[in-house]
Amino acid sequence: MDTVSIIKKLSSDQGISLKQLALHLGFGENTIYRWNTKKPTIDKLQKVADYFDVSTDYLLGRTDKKRYYELTEKDQRDIGKEVDRMLSGLDSNAEVNYYGEPMTDDDKEKMRVAMVAALQAAQLEARKKFTPKKYRDKD
Repeated sequence: MDTVSIIKKLSSDQGISLKQLALHLGFGENTIYRWNTKKPTIDKLQKVADYFDVSTDYLLGRTDKKRYYELTEKDQRDIGKEVDRMLSGLDSNAEVNYYGEPMTDDDKEKMRVAMVAALQAAQLEARKKFTPKKYRDKD
């Protein structure tokens, strides 16, 4: 997908037109449309990336990841496997109790969802913190 199409989709998702976006960012009203034939300047492209909280590489179509720290499908699978491994220890002999009652399958599923969310958040924070600067998006 080209840059203008990517920006159109991001704008549409936020309920604004490209003209509104351009004016909001201090560009001429047709500036973004002209990027179909003329390359955007780095500073303008960075303003759009900052507005949508995405990387410039994403806007240029170089990557499908909106941000450098996003989790990949493999990361998601690994988190799911880790949570399943943790929950497999919750057999009938070692039930986690809620208010003195053994966990039901529904309770375990709720616990699984919560654990997945917690591990995803922890991994995202670790990526933000420990990704070498040369691999990060330009701030």
